[in-house]
Formats: sequence, structure tokens, C-alpha cells
Amino acid sequence: MPRFGGRMPRIGPASSKETLCLTRSEAASRRSHSSSNAKLDYRHGCYTRGRAAVAMLHVQNVSKLYRLYRRPSDRLTELIPFVKHHPPSEFWALRDVNLTVEPGEVLGVIGPNGSGKRTLVQIVSGILAPTRGRVIARGRIAALLELGAGFNPEFSGHENVFLNGEILGIPRREMERIFPDIARFAEIGSFMERPVKEYSSGMYVRLAFSTAIHVDPEILIVDEALAVGDAIFANRCVKKFEELKQRKVTVLFVSHDLGLVKRLSDRAALMLDGRVAAYGSPSEVVNRYVGLVLERQGKGETVEATPGGTFRHGDGASRVLEADLRDSRGASVRGLEPGAPVTIYVRARAMKPLENPVVGVLIRNRLGIDVFGTNTRIEGVDLGSVAPGEVFEVEFTFDCLLTRQDYTLTVATQYAEGYSQDWLDDALSFTVADSRDVAGLANFKTHVAWRKVEQAEYEHSNP
Repeated sequence: MPRFGGRMPRIGPASSKETLCLTRSEAASRRSHSSSNAKLDYRHGCYTRGRAAVAMLHVQNVSKLYRLYRRPSDRLTELIPFVKHHPPSEFWALRDVNLTVEPGEVLGVIGPNGSGKRTLVQIVSGILAPTRGRVIARGRIAALLELGAGFNPEFSGHENVFLNGEILGIPRREMERIFPDIARFAEIGSFMERPVKEYSSGMYVRLAFSTAIHVDPEILIVDEALAVGDAIFANRCVKKFEELKQRKVTVLFVSHDLGLVKRLSDRAALMLDGRVAAYGSPSEVVNRYVGLVLERQGKGETVEATPGGTFRHGDGASRVLEADLRDSRGASVRGLEPGAPVTIYVRARAMKPLENPVVGVLIRNRLGIDVFGTNTRIEGVDLGSVAPGEVFEVEFTFDCLLTRQDYTLTVATQYAEGYSQDWLDDALSFTVADSRDVAGLANFKTHVAWRKVEQAEYEHSNP
């Protein structure tokens, strides 16, 4: 699960302008060539100018270098001529990062710890200046980066809300108008008048998120959202994200919750070692990330792109030869009806001696959200010993209880410990057709019974 953060709220600029984050050398050059009609204000490596017509983010060739000194005194001795010192080592937190977020688009950023996600959002928010490159941000930015940052712990929640309104340049009368909405969404009750230092982490999140979304941002940047709040609040935040999308608010958010990234994002970016390793549809980027995670778990796995544009990974101890979806007559199908029996057929070949290999299947909806998955280990089926070159087949049969939409099927062969031998993402796609407009993902066989209750019977049962 992701962790919610909040540079609460580190927002800039206070009015709707265009912001360009540059290096200091670029800024000096810009200042020397700027005219009085195009006056630019340099702050923390960012320029602000003119009101923009739309909210948009452009990250252009951004790199961030940190110099790591052995001792604090080395910083000083480095500046003194003819004094021996240990040169610092260089650590590039970001290297040549390029991203574009269009108006109303949600871009999810994923990746392992230390991949540069936090540094990226701090640069986009204007907290850090890039070593190279620039960020162009058009519109008011609301950034939630670190839990509780920006709150005065001695102030009450009520006072902190108005303090942040002042930081944003929002008139007090306007803050008074929206404060009831902020309090209603945060749902922290009487604690709104208590000092923030008494808040739990969940209460911090509620107030931080509620404040940020009600100050009418054009660009919202969130680092590790929704992890601290409970399930009810997380669900409300997800709905709020969807509402922001409808209002054409541009959103850049970092999360370790891969399901949430696939649900909310229009596009996704995978960060690895300070670089963008994959960029595209959320489902494909998440699949690539999962494959790379398994590859790094020490099983010598390889990752390759499939003709369909998704990825397969594994150590090659076995190989999936065929995956199919079949009806009750054994015919291959790609269209199903609710309630009809369906069989998932998987055929694989052992490339090495195997002891009780595991075969699994996973169904996802069109957004890439996991709907149903099982395997031979879960079902209590032991495949025994398989010699190299032997082919084995597995069939999973069940009634189709899915609602009307498009789905994909992922198949895999694995070890009992869960490491992949051959994992094939989105091996095939299929559609469930239904005349009924059932909500959700599951389509249970439902029997409805009803009757009218006489007044005397009602009064007797409810005295």
C-alpha cells in the first residue's frame, strides 16, 4: 500500500501562472535577456509568468545530482585552494527524465524505493531545483509530499486550514466559504479545534487531503496517497480523484498500490535508478514492473516483450505453449455469457526437471484490475514430477460469474514458493456479453423474493 504524504500544502505559485523550473545558470541567462514586457521572477529554480489557459506539466530532460561528502568538513576544505581534501562522490537521483501530463490527465508514477520518485515530485513542486533540465507547470499547483509537513503542530486543524489558505493567496472570505466542505470531507469532528500535534497519522491525512482538493488546484501532485486512511476514507478519496478527472484537473501521483495506479491513471511511468524505464498504459507499465520485481528476486529470470505488447518473464524452467478459453463443448471461444461454464486450458513443457510445478491463471478487467486468480496449489492439485521435455496440460473449469465488459487472461507456471518459471501477461482477451446492466465485476445468480407486509403484522413486529 502507498503512503500518503503532504507537503501540506507546498503550493506554488499562489496564482494561476506558468512555472518553469530551471537550473541557476539557465535562470541567470534568462534574466539577462528578458525584457520589461516579459518580466520573469526566479524562485527556487522556477520562473512564473502570465496566466495560462490550461493546466499542464512538462518535465524536460530533468536531472538531479547530489554530492556525497565523507565528512561535513570536506564541504569547507573543498573551497580552500591548496588544501588537501577528499573529493565527493556523485549520486544522480534523476537522469534525463522526460514526462508530459496533459490537461485533465492522471499520471501514475511507480517504482521501487530509491528509484527517484520522491525527488521527481519535489522538483515538479518547486521544492528542489534541478541540476539540469526544466519543468514547465501551468496552473496552480497543490502538492502533498510529506505527512504533516506544512502544519504548525501547535495550531489547531481549523487554524492550519486558514494558514494554508494564506500561503495559497486565497482570500479569507473564500476560505470561510469552503471551510465547511473541508471539515465535512475530513470528518475529524471536534479534533478540528484541537492542536495538530494531537492528531493521528490518519487524521493528518484526512485534513491534508481535504484541504488540498478544496482549494481548487489546477495541478495536484500527491506522493504515496491513501495508505494511512481507513478503507472508507480511501474509497472517498478515489471517488474524489475521479471527480477531479472530470473537472480536468491534472494529477501526478506516486504510489506503491499498483491496483490503484491501474484504476485511476490514464498513463503510468516506471522509475528505475533515476530514469523512466517504461511509459505508457497503466496495465502494461504495471506488468513490466511486476516482471522486473520478480527478476530481481534472485531466480535468474528474464523479461521479454510479447507480440501483443505485454510482457512475459520467468527463469525458463518451463514454457507455456498454449493458453485457451473453451466452452462446455471444448470449442475455443472469446465471447462468454454470464452463468455459462467455461474452461481455461493451459499447456506447458518442462525445460528442466520439475517437482510439483504450479500452474496459475489470472483474470483482469479492461483497467488491469485483478478480478479472479487461482492456481493448482490453491486448488490442492499436485502435478508430481515432470521430466525435461515432457508436456503437461491443466484445465480450470468454472461458471462465468463476470459482468458485461472486456477482460484479459494471464497464465503462468511457477515454483511452489511463487517464483515464476514462465509468466505470460494478457495471453488472450475475451468479452462477457449480457443484456442486463449489472454493477461491479461479479454477476451472481440471484433469486429475489418479496411480499407486502400487512399493517397489523408490521405494528406487532415493531411495537
